[in-house]
Amino acid sequence: MIKENQKLINQLNVLSDGVIILLMMPLAWWIRFFLMPGGRFSVPFSGYMLLALGMVVLCLFTYAGAGMYQSFRRVSILKELTRLWLASLLDMALGLSMLFVLRGIDFSRWTMALFFLLSVGCLSAKRVLGRRVMRQLRAKGYNQKHVVVLGNGPTADRYLQVIGSQRHLGYHAAGYVAGCPAEGMEGLRYFGTYDRLETILDEQRPDEVVCALEPEDYKHTPALIAACEKTGTKLAIIPFYSAYMTANPQFDDIGGVPLLNIRRLPLDNWGNAFVKRAADLVISGVLLLLTSPVMLLCAVGVKLSSPGPVIFRQERVGRGKKTFYMYKFRSMRVNDTQDTGWSRAQDCRKTGFGAFIRKFSLDELPQLVNVFRGDMSLVGPRPEVPYYVEQFKEEVPLYMVKHQVRPGITGWAQVNGLRGDTSIKARIEHDLYYIENWNVLLDVKILFMTIFGGKFINDEALK
Repeated sequence: MIKENQKLINQLNVLSDGVIILLMMPLAWWIRFFLMPGGRFSVPFSGYMLLALGMVVLCLFTYAGAGMYQSFRRVSILKELTRLWLASLLDMALGLSMLFVLRGIDFSRWTMALFFLLSVGCLSAKRVLGRRVMRQLRAKGYNQKHVVVLGNGPTADRYLQVIGSQRHLGYHAAGYVAGCPAEGMEGLRYFGTYDRLETILDEQRPDEVVCALEPEDYKHTPALIAACEKTGTKLAIIPFYSAYMTANPQFDDIGGVPLLNIRRLPLDNWGNAFVKRAADLVISGVLLLLTSPVMLLCAVGVKLSSPGPVIFRQERVGRGKKTFYMYKFRSMRVNDTQDTGWSRAQDCRKTGFGAFIRKFSLDELPQLVNVFRGDMSLVGPRPEVPYYVEQFKEEVPLYMVKHQVRPGITGWAQVNGLRGDTSIKARIEHDLYYIENWNVLLDVKILFMTIFGGKFINDEALK
């Protein structure tokens, strides 16, 4: 049933895209020649409509080639919109090139610009709205993808917990196949053993099979794959080591042998790294100039509040496990535990002025120098002192992964309330989410949340 539903949804998606693209041309034409000043008719309205029909054909063809009409159930809206905008930019470039070749130079440039913005904006809005509607329908039990799970161990249990707790994803576990029934899966139908999979698939006809075997059951993998291929059933595999993988692992190829990169991060790409570093340099440089009067006042206040240096230098562990000195305005009295004592909201070591600048995060301003120098980034996991790094790397799984990127003044964990004396495990989970899903918009979101506070940006926008 899901296949028929998906086919209908795809057809409606194509039809609505075509209608939107076609209608945006007369709207752009009306805005240009009736609402904007200086409009003169060099090309009749019929010429623009003929161009619109050509753009409809071109866009639908390009969108189909870019995979815009497949299921995006597992793909974030951000990735879908990025693909849409890139394909639309290509279409506009091709359309303008064709007009140049055909000497259609009399077409209004403003009309073409408005047509592009209106069409892509409406197509984007349609997809965002469509996502919301589908999520609500799936949460109510509609448009479900029925799956059969292979395995009954921790990997299978983790998958079942996710689809059970996130009903908006639209996955329904029809049952499971394993060597024997499991005690923790009484609420799920047991179909039988692995050697009966082909018969089970012929009887149940699921939309998908999810293979979630444990290491001891991997010997059954070739037979299970063969059964799925023989019955024409789509197969997805969750490796038993998936807990150690990123959300978007990448593959390399060496002589036809596929190699899975367990943890290749977006910032491993030099282009992404360049964009992030360039933004850090420009923004930190501008902020250093703009905040210099505030920092001068903070320096005077720290000096007058208690004996000791104005700037507090503390060794922290940064990218590549290299240590550096992080700068802050001193907010505490000089003490013997400054390199090992844990900072708390109610801390007797804080001075009165120190409590004030910490309340408004003014003590963090000197870290802009760290950002400008390249020790830190504006956004990233918070750096920790070596004393705690040595302790946490033994106690907290995947703790050291955070050192594969530059630490930040603010981060995903901090804007979600995980700062100071809070759970280290929860912090690392948020840090890992950030470094595995980094993009420019996520950095912008974190900076806005840091400045204005609270989750004023809907998290669904980046999912």
